[in-house]
Amino acid sequence: MITSIFLIPILFIISSVFLGFSDNFYHLYENLLLEYSLNSIYLVAGVSLLVTILGVSTAWLVTFFNFYGKRFFQWALILPLAVPPYLLAYVFTEFFDFSGTANNILRNLFTTQSDVIFFPNIRTIIGAIIVFGFTLYPYVYMVSRVAFMNIPASVIEASSLLGKNSISTFFSLSIPLIRPAIIAGVALVAMETLADFGAVQHFAIPTFTTGIFRTWTGLYDLNTALQLSTMLLLVIFIFLSVERASRSKIRYVNSVTTSNSYKPIQLMRFKSAAAFFVCFIPVFIGFFLPVLELINWSSQVDTLVSTKIFLAASNTLYISLSAAVLTCFIALLINFVVRTFGISQLLNDLLSLGYAVPGLILAVGITKMFTSVDAWLINYGTFITGSILGLILAYIIKSYAISNIVLNSALNSIPIALDESAQTLGASKLKLLRDIHIPILKTGLLTAFLLVIAELIKELPATLILRPFNFDTLSVSVYLLASEERMFEAAFPGLVIIFFGLIPIYFLNKLILSNNK
Repeated sequence: MITSIFLIPILFIISSVFLGFSDNFYHLYENLLLEYSLNSIYLVAGVSLLVTILGVSTAWLVTFFNFYGKRFFQWALILPLAVPPYLLAYVFTEFFDFSGTANNILRNLFTTQSDVIFFPNIRTIIGAIIVFGFTLYPYVYMVSRVAFMNIPASVIEASSLLGKNSISTFFSLSIPLIRPAIIAGVALVAMETLADFGAVQHFAIPTFTTGIFRTWTGLYDLNTALQLSTMLLLVIFIFLSVERASRSKIRYVNSVTTSNSYKPIQLMRFKSAAAFFVCFIPVFIGFFLPVLELINWSSQVDTLVSTKIFLAASNTLYISLSAAVLTCFIALLINFVVRTFGISQLLNDLLSLGYAVPGLILAVGITKMFTSVDAWLINYGTFITGSILGLILAYIIKSYAISNIVLNSALNSIPIALDESAQTLGASKLKLLRDIHIPILKTGLLTAFLLVIAELIKELPATLILRPFNFDTLSVSVYLLASEERMFEAAFPGLVIIFFGLIPIYFLNKLILSNNK
């Protein structure tokens, strides 16, 4: 039943290709589809390259070297995860604008002319690559850091004995060994980039997501929007297939039985300063710059908390908390059923597919499903299209994979023998779940709950489409204000989003540090 609900929106999207193609589709195919495709490819390729450079290099430095500020950067490098790409896009636009902070500072320092421009237009695909790169690189940093720490110390020491320096060891040994982790992190970033709407929309870059949105809301052609969504789903499926195939051919480093007490190299003077600079730049651009600029904007607004912002914050907490509770409950229940009844893990894999579906596409599929249901419900004087149910369903489908990963890992840490002992003593399945599993899984449940909330608070595309009338969230409020160029008013709700996003950072840091012990 649950599997069907999760998959039906995707099936509705795919079924659109059998309903015929309109004139709008042929117009898009002849004039815009190539542009959508090329821009999406350029964006994903550029972002993938940038996050690889930033994530791998910083992970390598904090793992294998001691330098000034290392303890700070070990956790600070994760901070940009709290900043949605669309927020950094808004900040960049204003910060590097003709009358923005950056140009004004440089004019005051180096010239008396008021019309000098030091920075080019940031609203380009290069600007978008920078925005995504500096907000999403932590995904690669985290997996690379853990993988680096799992490389046996004996392997690194053997390389040193063979006369290879740190740089040579990095490229010839370390990178090949952690390649699966890098691929996994980059794949996640690529999915996030393809799914984004707010940043590319603000930068006016025609991609598949902006094309789908314009086709639906501008041309009022839902079926063509579904067909474009199907094409993007096909691209995502091919991408995921290639990514899994590439990883399946590579074995991860096995350090279970090998000492891993490699002593980091102490960097001195210039090298220490260089390492500090390499780690500081992504943290500053990805976190401190947007936070400081948003605080600056907020200080120029007379009233920070208006009635609309208060309602948006309340709506955000209400919908995020509700969806997070339901998501974690469903994930807990399904993982328990899979474990105790011997059901294949394929069920979890199918339910986790929603994470790879862009929020905009998911919203289109849910809308199509709900309108079909309404065709039957209207006879009973009711309808569900435009209700809060669509938004909650989208949130659950989108975030199930996150809660599933955490809870599945936590549940697998419980010995099967414990279950068998409880059942031998007469405990029912319900009692086993209530009295044994849930108390043991408290930390896992809390972690999954907070991670899901943090993800949902930042969510924009699905929320923008599926929210009920006059139901604004913080992300929608920021988007609407930014689209009207009311950046200063958008600053405070943006800061609230970042604040909530910082909560799971603490737990992510704990997880990374625990792996280092």
